[in-house]
Amino acid sequence: MKTLDKANEKLIEDILNKYKEHEDIINKAIDFIYQKHENQTRKSGEPYVNHPIAVASILASIGMDYHSIVAGLLHDVVEDTDTTVEEIKREFGSQIASLVDGLTKIDKYKFSSKEHAKAENYRKMLFAMSKDVRVIVIKLADRLHNMRTLDYMPRHKQLEIANETIDIYAPIAHRLGIWSIKKELEDLYLKYTHPEEYEK
Repeated sequence: MKTLDKANEKLIEDILNKYKEHEDIINKAIDFIYQKHENQTRKSGEPYVNHPIAVASILASIGMDYHSIVAGLLHDVVEDTDTTVEEIKREFGSQIASLVDGLTKIDKYKFSSKEHAKAENYRKMLFAMSKDVRVIVIKLADRLHNMRTLDYMPRHKQLEIANETIDIYAPIAHRLGIWSIKKELEDLYLKYTHPEEYEK
């Protein structure tokens, strides 16, 4: 495994402790993303791998199955690297490949937060597109970590992403009964749209 910074080391250790019987495939996915996302960074300048590791950690915290954890680690490789769904299927099996493929397809749809009337349609589309509800849960974890790291985005992007989150993703978390994610998404929305109220 690649050299880990302390924060990632702790997150990975917690994940592996929780999924001991699937340690091999989780470690394989971690090595895979370090290789595939090598030299990629986030807006903050931190290594890109911090994001999928954080997403997997969120999924572990709500007790998702190991397929979801591995798909959370791999969720950006098809979109952001030269990896194919076939390669994921070969390396990690068809179930994980199917989850990653579902996430890649969702990410191709862009929602404009100005179109509030379309929010309900978009939510319905997400559910219709996702044959497997785990795809939506992984997407929620992805959105939550993006909201946690929104400080590095320009102000107009912060507002756009925050509005999209409250229109689309918080209601989906509510509908699925994932209260911890719903509450944090709502809190982070407030942080970027009404900072004074958030501070109170």
